[in-house]
Amino acid sequence: MHMTHRRRLLAIASASTAALTAVATATPALAQQPGRRDGVANFNGLSNSQKAQLRSIARDTWKFMQTDVDPKTHLPMDNLTYAGGAKAPTSYGRYTSAANIGVYLWSVVSAADLKLVSRKQATKMVSQTLTEVSHLDRYKGFLYQWYSTTTGAKIRNPNDINCSADTSPQWDNCSFVSNVDNGWYASGLIVARNAMPQLRGQIDALMKPMDFGIFYDDRAQSNCDVNSAIAGDQPTGQMFGGYYVGSSPYVGTNWQHYYHNGALYSDPRISAYIGMGLKQMPGDVWWKTWRTLPPKAPGAACQASDPDFSWQGQWPVAGSWVKQRDPISGKTFTVWEGHYTYPGTNLKFLPTYSGGMFEAMMANIVVPETSWGPKSFGLADARTVEVQRKYATQELGLPVWGMSPSSTADDSGGYGGYGVEGLKFPYHGAGATAADPNLGLSQCHTCATEDVVTPHASFISLDVAPQAAMANINTLLKLYPGIYGVGGFFDAVNPTTGAIGHRYLVLDQSMILASIDNAVNNRSIQRYFAADKTSWAAREDLGVENLGL
Repeated sequence: MHMTHRRRLLAIASASTAALTAVATATPALAQQPGRRDGVANFNGLSNSQKAQLRSIARDTWKFMQTDVDPKTHLPMDNLTYAGGAKAPTSYGRYTSAANIGVYLWSVVSAADLKLVSRKQATKMVSQTLTEVSHLDRYKGFLYQWYSTTTGAKIRNPNDINCSADTSPQWDNCSFVSNVDNGWYASGLIVARNAMPQLRGQIDALMKPMDFGIFYDDRAQSNCDVNSAIAGDQPTGQMFGGYYVGSSPYVGTNWQHYYHNGALYSDPRISAYIGMGLKQMPGDVWWKTWRTLPPKAPGAACQASDPDFSWQGQWPVAGSWVKQRDPISGKTFTVWEGHYTYPGTNLKFLPTYSGGMFEAMMANIVVPETSWGPKSFGLADARTVEVQRKYATQELGLPVWGMSPSSTADDSGGYGGYGVEGLKFPYHGAGATAADPNLGLSQCHTCATEDVVTPHASFISLDVAPQAAMANINTLLKLYPGIYGVGGFFDAVNPTTGAIGHRYLVLDQSMILASIDNAVNNRSIQRYFAADKTSWAAREDLGVENLGL
């Protein structure tokens, strides 16, 4: 247990604001410019003492980042374990992914913004990583699922064989490029090219071959939830979860190996923002992807062909069919603007698939949903925090909140799908009725467990609920002192037993570092995205929609 780190943080948390006004508060250039018309609202939700505490956490988190990067390839490792709270890593996850690389780029930018490293050194670090990326095996500029951080070779799975030895890669990760992971990779490139304009040429060269259109199902659409004229009753107009190189989903029975990202309020929406912004996906993807899993669309044909989603967490699901005009194409869509309601209250919200927080809110780290979508996803993000807080404290009786996929609360090196699913509330399965409704809080029931809290959930909440997030961060420090180590917050704690997972994931630590940058430096990461030429589509669609929450 690293008491020196904990004492320093608790001391900062309790210090007077006056004593900390001398802390450097210089902000990145994009945040300083007066009268910018990026539509990103100023962030004033924290006191100087709270910002100082976050800066201290960022300093320790950056220590992890420096240890995590392979010195030869300059690629970020997936994770480091400090078993028992050791002062040095006890094991290394020497593999990485497109998402890991993308969020690591955020982290280096954030470290420069927070003056943890010079802008010159940060630029060099990003350039070194991108140079290595340019030599990795890619498809249309996209990265495959897994790479060795030791050699840069494409591998089938973590700690698995080199793909050069894979004799049948057609339907495994040696041929798979992930939609969501490459969305996060592209987000890192976009943030870096606006934060470090001297790298624009190098970054543009990496982005030029990218075609997000490969992830978009551009087959004929119908007025129903699916198109029954296509084998497998496909929800056309949505994104595929990924792409198998050499095996198009439109050929023969290949579609059986593909799935669609049907829920818009989940982390793959980062790819929709970027794909639309690059004009590689039409605005259709925004309106054909579901807010909640919809009832069968109006019309006899749809009643016969559309899927039965009565198994979802809340059924019957509240909402209405609404005509929405896409500001990008001018086309009109009939959209199910649905929502869930927290049982016994008027609290309306959008569910995620398994109730995890980063599914809902990770996009807001980069895309200024809070500012651009005050009646759409910015509002949904705020409601997600309300639901998490209310359920964890009132139904589960926990002193802390924030459930999201993370490491297990032990040193086994496991990973779990944690989330607020509302397992305490009635659920009857498929065919629930108004008399006996399903009253869960996520679309899926029992896809996650409700017994682990992860610190990254508090940090990604800073943008929409800064005081609640800070209070939760300090409660974590006070009640579970072992949760803080040499590299900042460890990844997981069981709030009932106090058991801790002494592990750092580059994905989760990057969310922490970038969220701190946004909170301390007036939404700096969001402003880098807003300054990019790809951001226009996100701003258009977020601004036009009213979710009715």
